[in-house]
Amino acid sequence: MSPTQLSLNYLRKVGWAVSIVEHWNAHAKVRQDCYGFADLLACHINHGIALVQTTTASNMAARRKKIQQNVYAGEWKKAGGLILLHGWKDGGLREERL
Repeated sequence: MSPTQLSLNYLRKVGWAVSIVEHWNAHAKVRQDCYGFADLLACHINHGIALVQTTTASNMAARRKKIQQNVYAGEWKKAGGLILLHGWKDGGLREERL
């Protein structure tokens, strides 16, 4: 199962409403993330709204750097949104709030 599917299942299990916001751009032949960094959009009555980047645990540092350098990530956080980074290894989750 892909990291995106693992995060989708996990977040739904713990009460988040979640939607996939990355998509395949057939013309450019690339995957495009929401705002250039997010794979999932989620909301929770107690936690608010979040954009989620999913990856393998070994790629978390690179994804964290990518998010920290993204102007839209800062705007999202200023507007009150959360950014979650999910790293998966052998079925286990490592979650960071950025």
